Amino acid sequence: MAAQMAVNSGASLWGPLKELWETVDGAVLRRQSESIHLLDLQLKKHKPHFLSLFKNPPRSAEQREKVRKASTEGIAIQGQQGSRLLPEQLLTEAFILSDLFDIGELSALELLLAGEHQQPHFPGLTRGLVAVLLYWDGKLCVANSLRTLIQSRHGKTFTLDLSGELVALTTRFTDELMSQGLTKQILTLVSEISVTREFERLQKERGLGNEKHRKEVSDLIKECRRALADSLFSWACQSPLTKDDTLALISHLETVTAQADGSLDGVNLALVMALLYCLDVSFVEQGTEDREDLLQALPLLTERQYVSAVHNRLMDGQPWKLPGLQAVCRLAWALSLRVLSQLPQGSALIEFTEADEALADQAILGDVFLFIKEGMLGCESFAQEEFYVRRVHSLITDFLALMPMKVKQLCNRADEDARLVHMSLQMDSELPPSLRKDLDHLMILIGEFYSKDTFGLELGLEFWCPTESLQHTSLQGSYLGMALQRPPHKQVVLSKFVRQMGDLLPSTLYISYLRMLKGLANGPQCAHYCFSLLKTNGATHSDNIQGVSGSPVSWEHFFHSLMLYHENLRRDLPNPDAAHYRHPPLRGITQRELEGLTSFLQLLTTIITWSENARLALCEHPQWTPVVVMLGLLQCSVPPVLKAELLHCLAAFGKSPEIAASLWQSLEYTQILQTVRAPGQRQAAGIEVELNEIESSCEEYPLTRSFCHLISTLVESSLPVNLGAGLRVPGFQPYLNFLRDSVFLPFPTRAYRRPAEKWEVADSVLEVFHKLLRDYEPQPSDFVQEMVELQGEQLPAHKPPGHSIMFHLLNDSPMLGLCLSLLEEGVRQLDAYAPFPGKKHLESAVLRCLCLLDLTLQKEAVFMDLLRESQASLLVSPLEQLLQGVSPQTRRADHIVNIARYLYHSSSNPEAAFQSAKILRRIANYPNIQIRLVGDFTHDQAVSDKLMAGFVECLDNEEAEEGTEKGDDAELQKKVARIRHETQIHILNLLITSLELKTPNLALYLLGYEVKKPVSSTNLQDPGVLGCPRSCLHAILSLLQRGTEKRSGPVLTQQAPHLAELCYQVIYQLCACPETSGPTMRYLRTSQDFLFSHLRHLPFILPSNQIAALSQMSWLMKTAAIELRVTSLNRQRSHTQRLVSLLLDDQPHTQHTADGESGMEEETRSVSGFLHFDTVSKVRRKLLSVLDAIDFSQDMPELLQLDFFERTQIEQVISNCEHVNEQGHTVCNVKLLHRVLVAEVNALQGMAAIGQRPLLMEEVNSILQQVVERNRVRRSLSAKRHALQSWRSLVETLLTACPADLIPADDRQLIIRDLLLDLHDKVLSEDAAGELMPIVAGAVFTLTAQLSQSVLSEQQQGAGLETSSGFASIANSALHLILRKLLDFILCTGGGYQRLRAHLYGSLLYYLQIAQKPEEPDTLQTAGNTMWERLTAPEDDFSKLQRENLAIIESYGKALMEVVCRDACDGHEISRMLALAVLDRILSIDRQNQWLVYVCNSGYLRSVVESLRQDDIALQTLLTPQPPLLKPLYIYESKMALLTRVAKTAQGAVELLRCGLVAQLTECQVFDMVPDSDVNSSALMEFQGHINRFQRLCLSLLGRLAGSERERLLKQAEIAAPGESAERREEMEVAMQQVCANIMEYCQTLLLQSSAQAQFSICLFSPSGSEPAGRDGGRTDLSSTLPLMAYSRAPSLGLVLFLLKTSTADFFRFHQSHRQSLGKLQSLDQLPPEELKELCQGLVSGPGGVEKISSVQRSLLAKRRLVQLINNRAKLLALCSYVIETCLFVLWRHLEYYLLHCTPTDPKDSLLPGANSFGGLQTSGGRGLSRISQQDLDLLKSDMAAGFGEALQRKLLEVEGLYSQVRSRYTFIQALVRRIRGLLRQHKS
Repeated sequence: MAAQMAVNSGASLWGPLKELWETVDGAVLRRQSESIHLLDLQLKKHKPHFLSLFKNPPRSAEQREKVRKASTEGIAIQGQQGSRLLPEQLLTEAFILSDLFDIGELSALELLLAGEHQQPHFPGLTRGLVAVLLYWDGKLCVANSLRTLIQSRHGKTFTLDLSGELVALTTRFTDELMSQGLTKQILTLVSEISVTREFERLQKERGLGNEKHRKEVSDLIKECRRALADSLFSWACQSPLTKDDTLALISHLETVTAQADGSLDGVNLALVMALLYCLDVSFVEQGTEDREDLLQALPLLTERQYVSAVHNRLMDGQPWKLPGLQAVCRLAWALSLRVLSQLPQGSALIEFTEADEALADQAILGDVFLFIKEGMLGCESFAQEEFYVRRVHSLITDFLALMPMKVKQLCNRADEDARLVHMSLQMDSELPPSLRKDLDHLMILIGEFYSKDTFGLELGLEFWCPTESLQHTSLQGSYLGMALQRPPHKQVVLSKFVRQMGDLLPSTLYISYLRMLKGLANGPQCAHYCFSLLKTNGATHSDNIQGVSGSPVSWEHFFHSLMLYHENLRRDLPNPDAAHYRHPPLRGITQRELEGLTSFLQLLTTIITWSENARLALCEHPQWTPVVVMLGLLQCSVPPVLKAELLHCLAAFGKSPEIAASLWQSLEYTQILQTVRAPGQRQAAGIEVELNEIESSCEEYPLTRSFCHLISTLVESSLPVNLGAGLRVPGFQPYLNFLRDSVFLPFPTRAYRRPAEKWEVADSVLEVFHKLLRDYEPQPSDFVQEMVELQGEQLPAHKPPGHSIMFHLLNDSPMLGLCLSLLEEGVRQLDAYAPFPGKKHLESAVLRCLCLLDLTLQKEAVFMDLLRESQASLLVSPLEQLLQGVSPQTRRADHIVNIARYLYHSSSNPEAAFQSAKILRRIANYPNIQIRLVGDFTHDQAVSDKLMAGFVECLDNEEAEEGTEKGDDAELQKKVARIRHETQIHILNLLITSLELKTPNLALYLLGYEVKKPVSSTNLQDPGVLGCPRSCLHAILSLLQRGTEKRSGPVLTQQAPHLAELCYQVIYQLCACPETSGPTMRYLRTSQDFLFSHLRHLPFILPSNQIAALSQMSWLMKTAAIELRVTSLNRQRSHTQRLVSLLLDDQPHTQHTADGESGMEEETRSVSGFLHFDTVSKVRRKLLSVLDAIDFSQDMPELLQLDFFERTQIEQVISNCEHVNEQGHTVCNVKLLHRVLVAEVNALQGMAAIGQRPLLMEEVNSILQQVVERNRVRRSLSAKRHALQSWRSLVETLLTACPADLIPADDRQLIIRDLLLDLHDKVLSEDAAGELMPIVAGAVFTLTAQLSQSVLSEQQQGAGLETSSGFASIANSALHLILRKLLDFILCTGGGYQRLRAHLYGSLLYYLQIAQKPEEPDTLQTAGNTMWERLTAPEDDFSKLQRENLAIIESYGKALMEVVCRDACDGHEISRMLALAVLDRILSIDRQNQWLVYVCNSGYLRSVVESLRQDDIALQTLLTPQPPLLKPLYIYESKMALLTRVAKTAQGAVELLRCGLVAQLTECQVFDMVPDSDVNSSALMEFQGHINRFQRLCLSLLGRLAGSERERLLKQAEIAAPGESAERREEMEVAMQQVCANIMEYCQTLLLQSSAQAQFSICLFSPSGSEPAGRDGGRTDLSSTLPLMAYSRAPSLGLVLFLLKTSTADFFRFHQSHRQSLGKLQSLDQLPPEELKELCQGLVSGPGGVEKISSVQRSLLAKRRLVQLINNRAKLLALCSYVIETCLFVLWRHLEYYLLHCTPTDPKDSLLPGANSFGGLQTSGGRGLSRISQQDLDLLKSDMAAGFGEALQRKLLEVEGLYSQVRSRYTFIQALVRRIRGLLRQHKS
């Protein structure tokens, strides 16, 4: 038992039933194809609920006990483990609820738990109150489901066009319910449930909350009853009830009573209608195809007992509680019997059918027509149901058609009564008591019934027979060509009834007949027929002399009478100044005449409202002149009611602009409103007097209201500027003043007999203001004060009325104050949730006030700008500031709060909420107001909760629907749904705007962030957790989350694409803003799993709205990129991993469905999965499928084809109308353009222009369409750009910001390969839009960089010391493909797009880097391989790839060369540098020198060389103290690198000499300059100075670069730039060694070139063996080697010896270091962490940089650093050994000369053979070394012998052993050492 007694937290009385209703609604009303299966399951599951309708689970002692123990022992809850302890308070409430609704204790507990869960959706209510709502909502779900299921049945009255399968399912199910006694259940429930009874029970247990809660509960209960009654009605419409059910229904109706006003309530009306449809046989006449089947199913024809039972029941004399209702049923039955008697099957029922006359008599005696009018038409739900209307229509028409004798009797009776009345009037006696008004009632019923046509059915047409009068072509095309078909019999009978009644009309029925005609004239065709009838009635008697005695119902008669009234009353016009003006004269219009006139005017108004032909025909009739007569009557003293009717009638005439213009002039002329005061006139006249004196004292204002209505109509048609010209200052102003000062401002203080009229007056006057302001566009001319001349004096002219209204609303005027207090009053009344008289008009007035404020805010910017420019002396304040003023009623600044409170009433007043959202959104653009608003909104907690609830309710609204283009004829429901949707859009835009402003702002408050504390300290929770209210953020998330768990993805993206786009944008903004990012992302990640569940459904495909789908994806991807970055930084690996694999995996995912959702999806998936389980099919990577969804092609609108306008001018106008919209797109303002073009067309003069006007307008139209299309294309392109940009940022984040080890290296390369190939395919397609290329190029650059990096890192992780190519996972073919596409892309960009190509060159360089062989540690062992081995070694991967790359590059031939070379020579700096680098790179691998030949032959090389002169000038500027940008230096470096590369080949060197490179370089002056400033690396500058003097002082450098001097330089460099890395120091070391090696090589070459034998050799070094001094670090003159040798400026030989020694010492140092590093590299894994850190420090700059790196990265970096060190040392070793060898050679040659061939000179010997030997070296002093004494030579020998000692010789031989042998230069050192030793040992002979 315990298992069954687990509590369902979703409440079994609510949750499952809600689900049931959603399924039924989805399957039947929303036609979701997949729902049929679900519906079947739900119906099976919920069948008991339908069988025992509304029956609650019973209470039981066992349950009570179980619940009681829940506070101590706990209770099990479904879907949760273990049992949960519940608080005592909750259990007490559960028992109360259980007693209250008589439901089981467990069910009561469930409802409370569900109430607690749903509480955030109902702010301000406790869980108990929410539980009450849920209880009734559950009931309503069942009732609605029942009604909808029954409506979906197939039957005789209507069809929903559903699939056969669905109809069969619902029919089967409902038949079963019916057979189990559904009707009786429904009837019982309807009579049992009543709002008052339920409220009494709830009141007793405190189960009712605030007004809103009471209203919601009562609405739910009413809805339940209504839905049940509707179910029965729908059943009866479709298929007849059984005999018992019909009788039960009749019994129920016998007891029904009416409401206070005599009408039925909606529920009873539905039941009455159900019975009427049961007794309905009229469908027999319609020859539908299934007529026979329906007849077979009709018990009236097939079951005799049925007929007999119903007949007896209705013939029964027992009166019902409502006799009128009994009469209706009897009449319906009588008509059914009449139809049956005419059918062949009816002969069997003859005994019943004969009673039809008697029944009809009884019905008529029961005042049947009066009851239908008052009891049924009086019910407000009557007009809302089309099938009620149709049934009553058939009832009336059947009576007239099927019972002509009865109608005749009624007419005869009426005639007699009329005679009796006439006689009694003549004799002044009492009216006879026996008068019956049946025909009167029938006519008034017809009039009433047809005058309301909610559905536009125009049923009244059946009363008009299209006779000859239809020879008009104006209606429905031409009838002339058609032979007139004979109309149906019924129509003939009905039209005869109308005509004959008019011909033989008793005077008593005159008014009723006019009312009937007014009803029957309701509709465009009906009005036309009625007009014709009245015309022909008069025409037949036109030969009559008096002209009055024609038919009393004809235009002739009516207008003649009007003229007579006017004649008579005009004579009595009083003198306005006379005292008796206020007492109308005695001779006037009697009450009866008044009613007749009123009826006629109403009929006239109806006809001319509908029919424009009638309007024009009557107005232009020369004899009747209706407008003149009516205006005349308005001046006479007639009752205000009649005047009101006259004004209404004039308003109807004013609908035609042609009439309106003349009507204005007539109005002004007749001074209905006095606009001109006669001189000496004491008191006002006209309507103002009527209002202030007559209407106010009567407390009724019909005249004022109809005057407002007239003005409102006229204003819409035309506003004459020169109204009243000549008599006063022309214009509309006096009318506006009257409406504002006499009607609007005093309206709250006047007295009203009928309270509703107060709001009617306000509404009608506000309507005029709204129209005037709506059509007003501020113009510069409005702000210039113009003057008009009037009777000789100059008076200021009036401004347009809209300007005046704007001025009043932009000042703290009474008008603005009244509008605001009206808004306050409105919100107060709405908060009461109680009906009151005039509610509809108050709502309408409030709406117009909101519209006025919105229009003012919309136009104020232009208004204020124009005002400023005009420098007029008007003072205005911006409305948004006025709205912050203090309200006089509440003494608080709460105007904006009041406006915002309308959002709380969005369910009852969607339009007011919409306007309110619009106003708030406009105000939100002002940052200074936002901060105050947050204060106002949060100042009072109760108001604050309400406001938040209002915003959330608007966003949560489920009825909102994204409408298509605004159709005028869309039904109300659609319109409301669209308005709700627009409201949501405005609220989201408000949030988006606010989030961009500084904090605190409205958005933060509405989205639930802290506004009083720092925003980042917010802790977002699910609604209800920790008292967190439901905020807009929750609403947005729940909108987006709907449907994410299903396969089809988020519902919103499909149903309301624009809304979804904005929702995603809000989420993105919250994640991107630093303050809100933390809390938001935490909440989305933990509570919602938002990103994963949405990214799963990418890409969103919406064929109908591609732009919105792209924007949705853009915002979502941008948010995902942020999330990936954040989770990577915070090391939240699992989160990052999930998203990464979701986006990049190409294996199909097993979707983790939420538990309980593995329904059909699982089954279908497993089927497809197991059919081919052996091959795991690859799926497209999510990122690639998103890229697929972005369509790169864009259809451009073709050029305008214009016949009349000039194209260039039109383009100019279009560009003038362009502006940047909120989304940042440049679009053209179509409305503005339309205005400009139409004004242009209107300005054309002359006949020709008038004839061409239609063609011109057509062309204007085509221009506008073109512009709309252009706007769309721009929006589309920018959406694509945005989507591509977001895609790119997501890809880049995935590849760069996420931990590298999340994507294995080989997968990484494959992913990049796929992305690159796809991107290229899309961008290289024929029709790809150029605007998207730059983004693609950027993405390609990043991707190739990543590819190259990934290849490099894989090489470095290669096993041990063998190199792995690192691109093994990508086949070479794929790499080639990437290269080809890259080159195609470069070529397809053509001449433009140079910046774009910069990206592509970068990509190309990265790509070519892949084929570069990586640095390998130089182990000094490779030389062991013989030459042969090296030649025959197989080609490694790198050279192969390089060779193939080159082949591909060369296959592109000259085209590619041309593009690269052109970019290298010209254009943007970065592109030039990159192009130069590409050239350099290609030349370095181009073994055939094809590129070199091209570069030389095409003159590009010469161009580069010659451009060095410009660079020289730019470089000189860099040496100033504040150098400008370093661009020239970089370009110079790129060029020099390229030239160096060219110079390395013989052919290239020759070409460079030919181009005059050396001459160019020598002319560069920058080399001679010394920098002015002390630049930080002064050592380097000093160095540069040395190189500048290189030509003069080449050899002296050796002294600087050997030994301690070098240490000093290195130290100095380190001091100058202490932060520089070790790498820099190593570079300097190598550079110095390289310089030494170069100088020594230079010396060696000179010696060898001068002569092969030592005795003829030139001497470079002086014969002194002492080592250079100055090693103390002091700066000595470089050339002073020994003070004794003043004659010698040449460096001494001791320098060479010194260099030899230092190089030897260096060699061993470097060798040692090389060996250590090798050892470390081989045992990298065993290195202690300190050493690793130290090694990384060399590559990572900045303190603490190493700490941030992961261990894997660290070992990679250490490895890279070791390889660098080893290779650096290997380079230094090579240089040292070379320096040693050359030093030895130079030493040997010099010693050989000095010691063997040189003859010492004594002073007396002048010229000796050796004297010239020093002429080879010109020192800076310019003299040769002339004299060498024997002493010098001896000293040299001894010094050398000392210097070149044993130790040095041993070391040298060791060097040879260690290094030179390996390098295959055997015993070179050994031989030279031996020779030198020999030279030093021998004695001079």
